[in-house]
Amino acid sequence: MKYPRLIASLCFGFLITTLSTQAADEQLDQGMVNPGYHEQPPWFKASFLDIREDINEATENNQRLMLYFYQDGCPYCAKLLRDNLGNPSIAQATQQHFDVIAINLWGDREVVDFAGNITTEKQLAEALRVQYTPTLLLLNESAEVVLRINGYFAPHKFRAAVDFVGGKHEKQQDFRTFYASANPQPASGTLHQLADSLPMPLHLADNRAQSHRPLLVIFEQKICPDCDELHQDILRRPQIAHALTNLDIAVVDMWSKELIQTPEGHTMPLTDWAKALGIHHTPSWVFFDTQGKAVFRIEAYVKSFHIHGAIDYVVSQAYHAQPNFQRFLQHRTDTLHARGFNINLMD
Repeated sequence: MKYPRLIASLCFGFLITTLSTQAADEQLDQGMVNPGYHEQPPWFKASFLDIREDINEATENNQRLMLYFYQDGCPYCAKLLRDNLGNPSIAQATQQHFDVIAINLWGDREVVDFAGNITTEKQLAEALRVQYTPTLLLLNESAEVVLRINGYFAPHKFRAAVDFVGGKHEKQQDFRTFYASANPQPASGTLHQLADSLPMPLHLADNRAQSHRPLLVIFEQKICPDCDELHQDILRRPQIAHALTNLDIAVVDMWSKELIQTPEGHTMPLTDWAKALGIHHTPSWVFFDTQGKAVFRIEAYVKSFHIHGAIDYVVSQAYHAQPNFQRFLQHRTDTLHARGFNINLMD
């Protein structure tokens, strides 16, 4: 089965909660729920968690299967449930096209996976390299991942994802082309610039041979509200600006046809490289180590705490010792709380 590469993980190193993940593993008294629990829509499927059986049942009903990985206390899960699935038109389209199954990132319920093996929720999440919540896998009838949503999509983009996979449009085009055609952008516009970033045309393999710093490539597009927020707010914060000095950075237009040299030494149009990397959303951050190997990525909606954590995760090379970014962020969060710092994950 094909799973989109997670680039050694990750939008965003994120979606960690202020609650300890241990709470998700503890047994609660009957009738109680974990702190931070967000009630899910009643139309989510009550599954026995045999994934192959669920795919067959969805296929029989001319639907597809959506796996929703969550954790209690996750603010972006709450936003997905409230702003996206709380929208009647989006909820109706999702119900029309999908059976949705919720899987706890830290859960111990028994699951029969894609190959028929017995595992648990948290073991399945680990096997699928689910690094943060929400993560959604939209599957076809052959149990292949048509689209993977790492993190939170704004309502209009989430609806496009539902329509794309539910309507089986992957047979004609990829998601980013589908989304662009459904949400036409003006031809004019200016790509954001970041001072002291690598100049175009990019020679990233040469850069890797010459630099001792990891490389960050930020994929953007000329009309992008999230890119605007990133440059007008988050990247101007002193702690983020300081952290970024430990990286070589390139800000690129995901639709550009300009030829670039990739970190692996290939020459190709930038838009083809973005497609090869599976870039569907802007801004998307892809981190490379000093040898030019992609080691981490950030996608979807994210705030400064998670961006700062992702930068430190890569620069410190913590991914070697702790491949689970959620656990890295949880330790970071717990330590800051213990030292008296109040962390606002949505700031």
